[in-house]
Amino acid sequence: MTSIGFQLYSLHGVDDPLPDVIERVGEAGFEGVELAGLDGHRPEEVAEALTAADLDVAGAHVGLDEIEDDPETVAETYRTLGCDDVVVPWLDPEHFASTESVEAAAERLDAAAAALDDHGLALHYHNHDQEFTDLDGEPALATLVAATENVGFELDLGWVGAAGYDPLAVLDDYADRVRIVHLKDYDAETGDVVEVGGGDLDIAAAVDAVRDHGCDWLVYEAEERPDSYGTLDHAADVVETYW
Repeated sequence: MTSIGFQLYSLHGVDDPLPDVIERVGEAGFEGVELAGLDGHRPEEVAEALTAADLDVAGAHVGLDEIEDDPETVAETYRTLGCDDVVVPWLDPEHFASTESVEAAAERLDAAAAALDDHGLALHYHNHDQEFTDLDGEPALATLVAATENVGFELDLGWVGAAGYDPLAVLDDYADRVRIVHLKDYDAETGDVVEVGGGDLDIAAAVDAVRDHGCDWLVYEAEERPDSYGTLDHAADVVETYW
């Protein structure tokens, strides 16, 4: 069964301490959160906030360099929070400029996945639009998927659409490698990501597709108004309407 989550990066500009933000998310009807750093708080403190808010952890965004530098500490931190899935949230566009650079990125990701697997954690990679650079008639993402063995993919529907691809078709293509999906919208004409409901994503069809594919989590993420709880209120309205 798919659960609905909220990516805490969506509120990274709010002044409140992370435990207070988590409390607000718990009141908004979500089943879990995806972490984007601990904002200086101890893992035990964040774990207490999650328990009090009755929220599970959908995953945690952690930079590839941090994982490579000290996978043991990364694993210890996020296992304390009941988190089984670590997501690399970004690689620079230069990593997708050629087949060779994609294959080099794939090698690093597979090595990081193996290091985390030794500690009981799974690794995923989150796309933006640079992963859809055309390489010999195919998006760079296709090469990345083919060149990795142990890496899952957190598919961001909004960025797929912003790159000019059909998000649900891409989900169909790679569903066997996708357990976490980001619910985000896009403007097909401008190539921008936008607030969910303000663009060209068929939200109802996206929810159905994620459920039909048996993904573990659909995670709402916003890149607009990160300093306002209005972002969370809008997300809650979307969940109430479509979930």
